[in-house]
Amino acid sequence: EVQLVEYGGGLVQAGGSLRLSCAASGFTFDDYAIGWFRQAPGKEREGVSCISNSDVSTYYADSVKGRFTISSDNAKNTVYLQMNSLKPEDTAVYYCAGVKIPKGLGVVIFAHEYDYWGQGTQVTVSS
Repeated sequence: EVQLVEYGGGLVQAGGSLRLSCAASGFTFDDYAIGWFRQAPGKEREGVSCISNSDVSTYYADSVKGRFTISSDNAKNTVYLQMNSLKPEDTAVYYCAGVKIPKGLGVVIFAHEYDYWGQGTQVTVSS
């Protein structure tokens, strides 16, 4: 059974940092792209970042470039999202998602392309 579980959300002041973890099980990690998405109240789900575990290519939304870093530890089947210089507008429920991809495909950006989702973790940034 494929499972994705997010950890690391919480409350932080503006300018602070958090690291989210997405622990995956039930599939061959190297064959997958893992994405991070977020959804704030009253807003649509937004793609934040993605990493392709086959070629380690990455994608970042413009709103987080230079502040967030995605990384993958294939030995631990875990993807991390390091979030620095957090802003109140980063407040949202953050989800990780996974999809199996052909070797060399690269990143997968859109939510509808993902097959598996975690339950989400709340990130709240106070001003």
